Amino acid sequence: MKRILENSRYLALLAAVSSLVAAVAAFLAGAVKTGLVIVHLFRGARESQPASIELVALMDAYLIATALLIFGLGMYELFVQDIELPAALTIKNLHDLKAKLGSVIILVMAVTFLERLVAGGQPLGTLYLGLAVAAVSAALIAFAQFGGKD
Repeated sequence: MKRILENSRYLALLAAVSSLVAAVAAFLAGAVKTGLVIVHLFRGARESQPASIELVALMDAYLIATALLIFGLGMYELFVQDIELPAALTIKNLHDLKAKLGSVIILVMAVTFLERLVAGGQPLGTLYLGLAVAAVSAALIAFAQFGGKD
């Protein structure tokens, strides 16, 4: 029974591999979007969205891919074995993983808010979105600073 329980940590491989596959797909999708935006910029066509919104959306796509990559690497490093990673990606415990993901989530929310701000539209809705982004960001920053440290 002990051996089964000890080897159950390899179940985290499902999360790690799935997340890494999703990260590859997201990076590839971002690369395709990048190509489309570049073509759009060189054609100078003004379609439904201005180029600035398309460029900001690219950042969002790559940030989500980065979050998937961080999660996959973190799950592998925490549950399976240590791997050589840059210091910024080294995960020592679940708190580190959650804090790093929280940072990326803050960036994704900020980019989403920026897209909405540049696109214009309902000022009151944009204000509420900005307040919600600020509140969630403050909570994630507080968690990263004070929560779960040994």
